[in-house]
Amino acid sequence: MRGDPRPVNQAEFKHACGRFATGITIASVRDAAGTPHGLTVNSFTSVSLVPPLILICLGHAVSVIDAFRQATHFGVSILAEDQKKLSERFARKGHDRFDGVAWHPGQTGVPLLDGVLGTIECSCHQRFTSGDHDIVVGEVVHTRICDDARPLIYFASHYRSLT
Repeated sequence: MRGDPRPVNQAEFKHACGRFATGITIASVRDAAGTPHGLTVNSFTSVSLVPPLILICLGHAVSVIDAFRQATHFGVSILAEDQKKLSERFARKGHDRFDGVAWHPGQTGVPLLDGVLGTIECSCHQRFTSGDHDIVVGEVVHTRICDDARPLIYFASHYRSLT
């Protein structure tokens, strides 16, 4: 009988997970003062149809984690393949990610990006910590399909397209 296998190191783990293609989203909230905050998220998935639930995963080290922890609602903007620059902008730290970016408040007041494939607005249904991330489960309260363009895809540490 074999003992426990050796733990997987971070590089191996990231490389293995990178073999799973994901879409790219921008998750967003407003803080108590009404200031919009957001970040690039590819850890996004549907969870349930009844009730309609989705989840996002946010690393504890992200600069906007407190805004998400305090928010009652959050939004998800699904990026199209020509929106790589938006993905990169919202992934960088140390600047106002919304400065100069076209967005509008959703029905719940959350900031949603203009020109995206679709948007999802959620009330915060459940939050819990697992490892070095917060898992935020949202109950979907409003959706909007905006465009039929191709999605922005991330695979093996690079942006890809469906073509």
